[in-house]
Amino acid sequence: MADLLTDTDFELFRKVIYDESGITFSATNRSILDSRLKERLREKQLTDVRVYYNLILSDKEEMKLLLDSVTTNLTRFFRNQPHFDAFVNYVVPKVLELKKQKGETCLKVWSAGCSTGEEPYTIAMILQDILPAPYTYEIIASDISLKSLMVGKQGFYEESRIGGIPQKYLDRFFTKTANGYQVKDELKNKVRFDYHNLKNDSGLRNLDIVFCRNVLIYFDDAAQTVAVNRFWDSMARQSYLFIGHSESLFGMDTKFEFLKTDWACLYQKTDK
Repeated sequence: MADLLTDTDFELFRKVIYDESGITFSATNRSILDSRLKERLREKQLTDVRVYYNLILSDKEEMKLLLDSVTTNLTRFFRNQPHFDAFVNYVVPKVLELKKQKGETCLKVWSAGCSTGEEPYTIAMILQDILPAPYTYEIIASDISLKSLMVGKQGFYEESRIGGIPQKYLDRFFTKTANGYQVKDELKNKVRFDYHNLKNDSGLRNLDIVFCRNVLIYFDDAAQTVAVNRFWDSMARQSYLFIGHSESLFGMDTKFEFLKTDWACLYQKTDK
């Protein structure tokens, strides 16, 4: 099938998607944008790409659907195990120590770019398992993909997608069905799924831990800096940021400090 976009069209859509979300399309991934736009035009029964362009400028809901279609939602339970080892053995004990000093009992965690929910549910399983009384937790899970958020809210996963979950967690937190596994309410009620565009302020504050893994790679340097500095604003003192193992804040204008633990590398917001 022929390309849908002329060079001029590509520049128009590339710019509006970047302005709205920070997601960057270059010549190397132009074909992805082309194919996703074809899907949206079929869905809207349109043949003229410029008509669709004018539609997304005037219709915020259609803009959301377009941004949803161009995002990549690759994830799995317990993805990058060393991060969760550092979470269990270093980060959570440090946060609990600080909570004890402050007389606080609730850990606040944000899974930003949560996709279909495997990451926030992994975090919830771990915290449900290891947190001593009287400590509790709340997890905010956000994404720009409405379809992905609906999967997370439903909490149902086909058998092919539950690989990596320890058997003790599978038995405790999931109900086996004929078609797959359903997250039990005990866990599902601990995760609040919400639509959020990382280009904007989340409104969240005093977070203890933020996971934003394999999301920044879709942004250019300027958009990465904006997103990371918004994380800083949302986080408490002495809090922790996990990003993807192939991502780095090196050379970025940010106040986060690099932290190397025995298990994995991450970043910290300190009192300085």
